[in-house]
Amino acid sequence: MISYLVLFASAFLAATILPFYSEVVLFAMLRDGGDPLLLVAVATLGNTLGAVVNWVLGRYLLHFQDRRWFYFSHKQIARAQAWFQRYGFWSLLLAWMPVGGDALTLIAGIMRVRLWLFILLVGIGKGLRYVSVVFLQQSAVFS
Repeated sequence: MISYLVLFASAFLAATILPFYSEVVLFAMLRDGGDPLLLVAVATLGNTLGAVVNWVLGRYLLHFQDRRWFYFSHKQIARAQAWFQRYGFWSLLLAWMPVGGDALTLIAGIMRVRLWLFILLVGIGKGLRYVSVVFLQQSAVFS
C-alpha cells in the first residue's frame, strides 16, 4: 500500500512545477510485479490531480499581475493566451509532455477552461502516457 502512495505522490509532484519523474517509479513497480491496471490508475489519478493544482493557480494568477513580484510579463501572458486560443482546449491532450505540459495546464486555468473538460482531456493524455510506460516495460521484459 505504501508503494502505491509513493507512486501517487510522485505522479502528483511530477504534474506540478517541481521536477520529478513518476515514470521511473511506475517502471520499478511494474518490474517488481505490481498490477499494471492499478498502477496506471493510481499514477493517472495523481498526475491529473497535480495538473488541477496548476489549473487552480492559473485560474487565480492574473489577480496578481500588477504586483512587483509577479513573474510573468503582460506580453508573455498575452502570447500564451493567443497560443491557447489558436490550438484550443484539445491541446490539453498534450499536457503529459515533459516540456510545456505544465505550462499548458497553467494556461488552461488562465483561459478558464471548464474543470470537467480539463480533467477529462488531461486525464486521457496522462493515462495514455502511463499505458505506454506499461507497454515499454512489458516489451523490455519479453525481449
